[in-house]
Amino acid sequence: MINTNKLKHVFFDLDDTLWDFEKNSENVLNRLFNQHQLSNLLSSDFKTFFIAYKKKNAELWQQYNNKKITKEELRKRRFHETFLQFGYTNFDLSYFISESYIKESPYGTELKKGAIDLLKKLQNNFELHIITNGFKEVQHIKLKQCNLESFFENIIISEDIGYNKPDVKIFREAEKLSNAKANECIMIGDNFETDIRGAKKAGWESIWYNPYENKRYQAQQVKCLTELINNET
Repeated sequence: MINTNKLKHVFFDLDDTLWDFEKNSENVLNRLFNQHQLSNLLSSDFKTFFIAYKKKNAELWQQYNNKKITKEELRKRRFHETFLQFGYTNFDLSYFISESYIKESPYGTELKKGAIDLLKKLQNNFELHIITNGFKEVQHIKLKQCNLESFFENIIISEDIGYNKPDVKIFREAEKLSNAKANECIMIGDNFETDIRGAKKAGWESIWYNPYENKRYQAQQVKCLTELINNET
């Protein structure tokens, strides 16, 4: 599935591809939910709140990736607008929850199944890199906490480059930083729009990590990283 005869560089997305964003996020938010007695303030159980938050967060991240809102707007709005859905209007508490979440969530250590084994296998034949739209002050913490840093030659963060995936410019910058040609690169990521479509525009190969088996798009894909371990490279 990853051709060693042609490809030399494997680029990974981080959140929800290697680092289990949903599990780590759920763990932190469950703790904050209980600590601040949000069940009483929102008249909601945690599961209902978490589903609403995930939907709102995904919506705002899409706007951020398309440069329609800023990082600061995303951080201020995602909890406040989730709280509003439950009729709770206290912005100060929503902002405090947001700041607490930002501080605590990067220290989560849940990884996607097969992540470490895959990296160990691939590092024998390829140079490995990260391309992420995540915020620079937290992405390095995640990598360090999970002992992932040593696997990667380059950690390419959109905030540092000035462009977000799927903008072709971030892929071109990745090629320069890695001393790579487009036809030597493959992108592995969970977001079809940012990772897969962006890589295709850049002339890269790609593998869509699609654990929910979304049928909307056709692409070379796997539903679990272990499929890549078990395939010859």
